[in-house]
Amino acid sequence: MNPPAAIRVGPAGWSYDDWAGVVYPARRPRGFHEAAYLAEFFDTIELNVTFYRPASAETARGWLARVKSNPRFLFTAKLWQMFTHERELTAANERAFRPGVEALAQAGKLGALLAQFPWSFKNTAENRGYLEELCERLRDFPLVVEVRHASWNKKDFYLWLAGRGVGFCNIDQPVIGRSIQPSDRATAPVGYVRLHGRNYQEWFREREDDSGAERYNYLYTVEELEPWADRIESVAAQTGAIFVITNNHFHGKAVTNALQLAHRLTRRPVKVPPPLLRHYPELERIAAPESAEPSLFPASG
Repeated sequence: MNPPAAIRVGPAGWSYDDWAGVVYPARRPRGFHEAAYLAEFFDTIELNVTFYRPASAETARGWLARVKSNPRFLFTAKLWQMFTHERELTAANERAFRPGVEALAQAGKLGALLAQFPWSFKNTAENRGYLEELCERLRDFPLVVEVRHASWNKKDFYLWLAGRGVGFCNIDQPVIGRSIQPSDRATAPVGYVRLHGRNYQEWFREREDDSGAERYNYLYTVEELEPWADRIESVAAQTGAIFVITNNHFHGKAVTNALQLAHRLTRRPVKVPPPLLRHYPELERIAAPESAEPSLFPASG
């Protein structure tokens, strides 16, 4: 029997203004970097910045340097929105996007590349053709596909992914209309889970500032996380590695729920950022003793 997959839990992104004094210290010491800080508590972070713009190889190497104190750490990265939302899969765009993720992959630190498609991306012949081309062009990466519309919930789609070694992203989202529901599927050696929160009122609302922050204003209860812990363990039993990403980033709720999941999955106390303990005192019961005063800059190995 194969050993269970390495389960890595972490938040999506690190650059949020409302995390100051909640996740991060209110007064940051000289040389502080968010990724280095989070790598003390988590073994993965999903890179959001690569969704908005390509990263250079130099930028990626900088990220690697920030997290080197944690030898278990692996990044996952979101595919550029030019491919998933604008659907402009050109050679020029591919050349622009590749250097950053290739630097992560060459260092052995790219756990998965996530192609996150919007709810409007439905299971049509045209979209299946586009996905076929995308998967072929990016076949040298550990690719995972996230779809949100229930039209994709078909056995032949999952078999199609498995035949290409492409992972399926199991998601928690407000189930409105034909939104895809929670699942525990594995179609590749890499498993993936993303929790977006359940803010039904804000999920599809258009906002003037286009920030969408309120969409992710949701804190899961421990009881709501329990079925997901079971699903994660199910995916882990089918894969070689699994990444569990919390995307409900509003006011550090993603970090809170990621720590609660990590505790549930390991059955061990977890190290908690001290500011977070003050804002979410329910974390005290799962916090390791060293949560009081973590070292911001541990010695590099």
